[in-house]
Amino acid sequence: MRKGFLITIGAVIFLVGLVIYLSRAGFVKVPVKEGGKEPSVSQQSPAQPSGEGGGEPSQTKPAAMNGQEKEQKETEEAPTVEIPQEKQRLIGVRTTEVSVRPLQKIIRTVGRVEYDERRLATVNAKVEGWIERLHVDYTGKYVKKGEPLAEVYSPELVATQQEFLNALRWAKQGSETKSGDMNKMLLKDADAIVQAARERLKLWDISDDQIRRIEDSGKAVRTLTIYSPVSGYVVQKMALQGVRVMPGEKLFDVADLSSIWVISDIYEYELPSTKVGETAQIRLSYFPGKEFSSRIDYVYPTLSGETRTAKVRFSLPNPGGQLKPQMFTNVEVKINLGKKLSIPDDAVIDTGTRQIVYVDKGDGYFEPREVMLGIRTEGFREVLMGLKAGEKVASSATFLIDSEAQLKGVKPLEGHKH
Repeated sequence: MRKGFLITIGAVIFLVGLVIYLSRAGFVKVPVKEGGKEPSVSQQSPAQPSGEGGGEPSQTKPAAMNGQEKEQKETEEAPTVEIPQEKQRLIGVRTTEVSVRPLQKIIRTVGRVEYDERRLATVNAKVEGWIERLHVDYTGKYVKKGEPLAEVYSPELVATQQEFLNALRWAKQGSETKSGDMNKMLLKDADAIVQAARERLKLWDISDDQIRRIEDSGKAVRTLTIYSPVSGYVVQKMALQGVRVMPGEKLFDVADLSSIWVISDIYEYELPSTKVGETAQIRLSYFPGKEFSSRIDYVYPTLSGETRTAKVRFSLPNPGGQLKPQMFTNVEVKINLGKKLSIPDDAVIDTGTRQIVYVDKGDGYFEPREVMLGIRTEGFREVLMGLKAGEKVASSATFLIDSEAQLKGVKPLEGHKH
């Protein structure tokens, strides 16, 4: 009897262990007791698929989503922050539609009035001598073309004039003698010497009228008169009365100010949109309320290493001479960029590494979205990626919406582009 009892106990233990093993292996489920009823055991073959054979469906791993379903799921799961309508009115939220609009960029800079280098003339000494008289004895005097500037005494010039007069007398005497082969040769040589002396005087800026007077009077002129080659203002004067001058030495600079240049500095990042022909408005404090219209006629090819700017040039007529060199000006260059997809500048939250906008999803929900932006214009930014025409973005109180999103931990998806 004791042996039978032990066999019964062993069988019970074996059955309990078998049930535990099968339940852990998933072959048998033991539901929790509900409503005081005894738990029932339902069995299902491990190879049997869910929903077949009338058993309980097994928990199987879902099939992988295709690309379209995945993209739809990401779009549906884009994070949003809720701003109720009442709160939107309190903080002044406004939205603007993303659209294609004509953009115009305005570059504001300063400039300086400079001489037109094409109208600047230099007067040099061409012979060695001494300045005996100055007709222009101060800087800033206006002179006309052909007006005398100074008189220079030059021993070399006097000697050349005397050589010219002797050659003239020799040629005259030869023409009065009887004809002959020898006389013809001497006369030909005399004419050549006269012509050479005349050309040398011309190279020293002695005019034809002066040479004719020397020829008629038969006397050498003591001083050479230097005349202004252009009409304008004497902007630099190195000539002093009684000073010795050498060939090539500068005596005067004469500038024609009927047309002037305005030279402006443009920053390096603005150079790609700065082209010859772009229109500009120029203002001076000297003329309150008056504007001068001009165009860029040259962009200089070098960049300043200290200021990272390049120089651009404008030309302006100056008939009354009121625009004076070294005057400061305010310059606005207007550049038409064409029609581009754009949003208001106030709609952008620029973190330094990312540019975020809040897209109005309706019913008070706003989606933070990372975008890629292009050029900045007057109040607008070009959209390169991240937004489509017709979408609406918050264009005011954007920082308040961003603060609310930060408090709730709502952030745009990494690399989330629409």
